[in-house]
Amino acid sequence: MPPVIAVIGRSVCSPREEALAEEVGSLLAGRGAIVVCGGLGGVMEAVCRGARSREGFTVGILPGNDRRSANEWVSLPIATGVGQARNMAVVRSSQAVIAIGGAYGTLAEMAFALNSDIPVVGIGSWSLAQGGTGPNPVAEVPTAEEAVNLALSLADEKE
Repeated sequence: MPPVIAVIGRSVCSPREEALAEEVGSLLAGRGAIVVCGGLGGVMEAVCRGARSREGFTVGILPGNDRRSANEWVSLPIATGVGQARNMAVVRSSQAVIAIGGAYGTLAEMAFALNSDIPVVGIGSWSLAQGGTGPNPVAEVPTAEEAVNLALSLADEKE
């Protein structure tokens, strides 16, 4: 079974985040991974576009009831009708998570992943430490290539 990697980030993102997400999607698809995301715009759309440019398979777990709300690059839209609670399904369906930038929804997804012992790799995302001290449980890397390599390695360890 191919690895399943969640990619999370803002639905309205910066041009840098968009470019990173598209590169992450392309690299993941090139390595045979399935990309799962929230299925809407911003980072989600860019990662799907990147994956589909390499014939990759993308899953969009949508907050609403309408599968047609998915961005055009989603291979399989899943309409949940549960709003932001769908964030749990995005991360729990993956073996590792790549967070690109992000706002509070991204932070919640990162927390869900870490609480479920799913590794999180960040590119310009939240830095976390319990009580404000201690090691950051998010592996922060500077490039899309490093994020993909680390996420796939961590996902492989979860098998």
